[in-house]
Amino acid sequence: MSARPTITVYSAKDKSQVGDSIPLPEVLTTPIRPDLVNVIHNSVAFNKRQARGVSLLAGHQTSAESWGTGRAVARIPRVGGSGSHRSGQGAFGNMCRKGHMFAPLKVYRKWHQKTNLRERRHAVASALAASAVAPLVMARGHRIDDVTEIPLVVDGFTGTKTKDVLNALITLGLKDELKRVALSKKIRTGKGKMRNRRYVKRRGPLIIHDITEKDIRLAARNILGVDTCRVQKLNILQLAPGGHVGRLIIWTKKAFENLETVFGTYKKAGVEKGGYRLQRHMVNTADLSRLINSDQIQSAIRAPRTPDTFTKKVNPLRNKEEKLRLNPFEQKKKELNIKQNEERTKARAARAKENRKNKLGQNFYSEFVKNVDATQKKDEEEWYAVDQQNKDSEDGSEEGSDEDEAEDEDEDDE
Repeated sequence: MSARPTITVYSAKDKSQVGDSIPLPEVLTTPIRPDLVNVIHNSVAFNKRQARGVSLLAGHQTSAESWGTGRAVARIPRVGGSGSHRSGQGAFGNMCRKGHMFAPLKVYRKWHQKTNLRERRHAVASALAASAVAPLVMARGHRIDDVTEIPLVVDGFTGTKTKDVLNALITLGLKDELKRVALSKKIRTGKGKMRNRRYVKRRGPLIIHDITEKDIRLAARNILGVDTCRVQKLNILQLAPGGHVGRLIIWTKKAFENLETVFGTYKKAGVEKGGYRLQRHMVNTADLSRLINSDQIQSAIRAPRTPDTFTKKVNPLRNKEEKLRLNPFEQKKKELNIKQNEERTKARAARAKENRKNKLGQNFYSEFVKNVDATQKKDEEEWYAVDQQNKDSEDGSEEGSDEDEAEDEDEDDE
């Protein structure tokens, strides 16, 4: 499926019927410049913009005048009248509610963008060359697994019936491509759906025909995703939609034969392009590593120089490598310290393990708790005995005082 010096012409009615072989036009071998195609595509796309702007009366449809100075308010124009909250509000300014905007868009601004004619022609030639490379066509998303050859040249597109063109495309192996386009139709995200741009879809094949084959344009215009274009009026917006090269192109035999008449060759200029000459490759071999490493070039160039090296002075107290270079025993000292620390750690762990075996501390604590409890209990008993004794003495004194009072009462009665 790669580009060859000659291209086979296939029949639109039967893919197995092979026609003549046509030499590959030299315009399909020009350098592929995706950067140039992208820049020119974006510049040309500006020329479809329509002028739009803000109304001249926007923000000024109110009777407002400034109150002047001396009223402790800003000098912005204010709405007159009374009886509503609107009266007295600021107007006209871009900082005011319902005021005009700053630097409003005007219809007389520069909407279109000029591009050089030769750059546009170089971009079209580069896009055509990219369409003749099958990997670039597949990378753009086209389904060409069943297509016999790229570029695809067809003979037999006749009639104005859409069904004839549709059957021809299916015969050429583009059924999956048409299905991909049909399944990609979706509603546009954004407000464009309210501006007669409701649906978006992927781009399908582009049929390029001669000026004498006008019936193809009428027959293919109602097929979803299929575009048509005259070979005399090739457009970068159709050859590289979105600025990406590699669109699937179906050529008619007449259009493919007229490519050299339109664009010319490397030796003669194009007739219909006003003396346009194709862009040439800067190098014939793209494998630069093989060229540079060849014996012819390596024997002619000078030998590589060894760069001068300078030693950087570093602080050995901060730089570990410099410190080891000046004092090689430092590493041995560090290893000894690590070994001593490990031995100390092991000895500490052994002592701790030995101490855990001795339960003297646990017995002392339990005995101490028992002694404290016994002492506390003994003190409580002593306090309770003393308290009981005090209560008994108080009760005895109260009984004696009661007997004395009874004797006194008896004496009084007598």
